[in-house]
Amino acid sequence: MKIALLAHLKYPIAQPFAGGLEMQTHLLVRGLRERGHDVALFASQGSDAALEPWTVCAPTGEAFDDPVRALEVDAIEFATYSNILEAVGTGDFDLVHNNSLHDLPFRAVRHLGIPMLTVLHTPPFPSLVAGVEAAGADMTYAVVSQTLAASWQPHVSDAYVIGNGIDLSTFRFEVEAARPSYAFWSGRIVPEKGLHLAIDAARLEGLPLVFAGPRTDVAYWAAEIAPRLGPDLTDLGHLPHDELARYLGRACIALVTPRWEEPFGLVVAEAVACGTPVAAFARGALPDLVTPSCGRCAHADDVEDLARAIREARRLDRYSCRAYGEAHFDAGTMIDAYEALYRTVLAASDRGAADPGEALDAATV
Repeated sequence: MKIALLAHLKYPIAQPFAGGLEMQTHLLVRGLRERGHDVALFASQGSDAALEPWTVCAPTGEAFDDPVRALEVDAIEFATYSNILEAVGTGDFDLVHNNSLHDLPFRAVRHLGIPMLTVLHTPPFPSLVAGVEAAGADMTYAVVSQTLAASWQPHVSDAYVIGNGIDLSTFRFEVEAARPSYAFWSGRIVPEKGLHLAIDAARLEGLPLVFAGPRTDVAYWAAEIAPRLGPDLTDLGHLPHDELARYLGRACIALVTPRWEEPFGLVVAEAVACGTPVAAFARGALPDLVTPSCGRCAHADDVEDLARAIREARRLDRYSCRAYGEAHFDAGTMIDAYEALYRTVLAASDRGAADPGEALDAATV
């Protein structure tokens, strides 16, 4: 197939990844090409040159609480996606895989004349909901978890569920944790990821905490992280995945502390693939991912309960964690599911009407 893959424009599709969506997009492009598909990635500047991306603008980043910057970003992204869709429309593509977070591809789908699959990676927010309403029945949807499917159900009644995968050869199994023991946390250092609560819980358990990730929100760092810094904390900065996996694999526990309804939770997948058990807040999709064989969940935002989850999860078998990771989070399985769904979308397009229930078992992970 000849596939146009639309990335979001906030961050480059390159290591060190800003987050799970960037990693998933990178894996998808690589995996589809390895299977013989012709994939054109439309992404922001700085994306991995090995992917031969169509780089369309500088990364737009996060506007946070600056309304002027938010308006500038909106204008840049609207103009850029307009240009992208014009290029797609003349590019002889079989299918569009929309991984963007912008509503313009939704609004353009019925005029584009090319079958489009949109993967919803976040809970509903106003502009994306408006895009879904504008697309009507002309769009096919996938979501990354059953929990996310439920949150979108009022707007998208038929969505395929395809869980995210990781490169199991990067997140290698470690038979034993390091001595002395430490806990590990990774992610964007922003309020909704809850690093400050991970610090507090690790201290309650008497564990040093090693953490890694980009300082995306300077104000959050100054208010919540800097005052907590001490000799029991190690800040590794923003790491590429091979280095991230090395530290994650030697940890005795991985902490996952979202303060929002996490749509998936790739840190869980990365940790268990390394054999490292997980202690997590029970938010979003995490209660489905963190099973008794690989971790424990705690009440959301409850530091004392998270300390309890750490204590219990540390005793779990590392081989069982790896086996669970191999069974549920292999990138190859994810790409199998997308290939099956592409075939369903193209077949429905050939008939002139989509049947979202058809081939659902083949495309659902």
